[in-house]
Amino acid sequence: MANEYDLVILGGGTGGYVAAIRASQLGLKTAIVEKGKLGGTCLHNGCIPSKALLRSAEVYSTAKRSEDFGVLAKDVSFDFGKIQERKNSIVGQLHKGVQYLMKKGKIDVFEGEGRILGPSIFSPIPGTISVEMNNGEENEMLIPKNVIVSTGSRPNTLPGLEIDGKFIISSEEALKLQELPKSILIVGGGVIGVEWASMLADFDVDVTLIEYSDTIIPAEDKEIRLELKKQLEKKGVKVVTGAKVLPDTLEKNEHVTVQAEIKGEKVFFAGEKLLVSVGRTGNVEGLGLENTEIVVSNNSIQVNENFQTKESHIYAIGDVIGGLQLAHVASHEGIKAVEHIAGLQPERLEYEKIAKCIYTSPEIASIGYTEEEAIEKGFTVKKGKFSFQAVGKALVYGEQEGFVKIIADSQTDDILGVHIIGPHATDMISEAALAATLDAAPWEIGATIHPHPTLSEAIGEAALAVDGKEIHG
Repeated sequence: MANEYDLVILGGGTGGYVAAIRASQLGLKTAIVEKGKLGGTCLHNGCIPSKALLRSAEVYSTAKRSEDFGVLAKDVSFDFGKIQERKNSIVGQLHKGVQYLMKKGKIDVFEGEGRILGPSIFSPIPGTISVEMNNGEENEMLIPKNVIVSTGSRPNTLPGLEIDGKFIISSEEALKLQELPKSILIVGGGVIGVEWASMLADFDVDVTLIEYSDTIIPAEDKEIRLELKKQLEKKGVKVVTGAKVLPDTLEKNEHVTVQAEIKGEKVFFAGEKLLVSVGRTGNVEGLGLENTEIVVSNNSIQVNENFQTKESHIYAIGDVIGGLQLAHVASHEGIKAVEHIAGLQPERLEYEKIAKCIYTSPEIASIGYTEEEAIEKGFTVKKGKFSFQAVGKALVYGEQEGFVKIIADSQTDDILGVHIIGPHATDMISEAALAATLDAAPWEIGATIHPHPTLSEAIGEAALAVDGKEIHG
């Protein structure tokens, strides 16, 4: 028996389930096809579990220096089993919340693997979904007027460094570790790599971070990159850049050993485990895309600004289309796609005004252009920078490392970029994102009265510093 829908969504991750909720709000009969668990990578193998572990690492790190706060705590240690239990409890609670939202929105959920069919007896155009059910029952046939592909991504691998789950792991296997290694090699200094390096170092693991390019987190502002490198090394992380790992030198015995070429010389590295962290690739296989006119390039589905593929009734959002592979981006792409389906003519998503966050310790957050990008694009730049060392609340927290940097166009006074490294940066960046959305000038941020003592004072002072008017600098 075939089921007819206004919209069927392939993938129940953050982008997929948010799109389904918005579709339900707009009165569209909606179904989700999910082969795993609702919530997808972000909830089960990414954002939430990793941040739970990061928080435990932060608490442990703070407890070790409790004497700095006048609190005497002897023999501080941690129970990694209980840390994992806490992580799993958080994930479980949020998973139940997503399931409740599906019931609340009267959204049908099919637990299985969906495949797009070409023209058939069900429809003269591609788009009918055949669902191979997880429970082994007969395939369900879904006939939608529209489809959204939101199948997410998976960790990339490197030839010769294939994941074996024991010695060589990705971030997904790392999240499931029952005990921490004493030492680890992390190949890749992007966002995921530096988050794991920061976390594991705080858990007293001996960490070596190996990056192919000449800098870690290359998408961030140069001053942010340099500050993070300094803070990671302060934790004891060995940061190695400009290093080409040589997979043919890999050996796995009781430890993992591998060599890397650095400035023409081979350097030996060893650790109990090796974490491969070299980006993510879209899940485009097995979806039946070959039955459509949909274009796939570099494992990413190509879409227009409304997230339509070459088949105008089939949309795609989230990691599977490349771009900013962030959960909040996928959610808003899903909302925009659904609103376009409903004929609401939504405004274009302005990616340059979306906040990006890195949950290292200290945290990093940014919007807009880096200073280097702004100059390359031809802007005449003026900038303001303010250190957390001059912020009373940061000193109270005992987390005074880092700064806020604001970049503006000296001709128009438009904000071009805001970059933060320091305590609670990921919470504070939304002020900057709102300012960019409202086309605020730095002086308008500076004129906003920031309460004292708060960490947000650093943003106000950095905004004033753009025109040399900071008070405490």
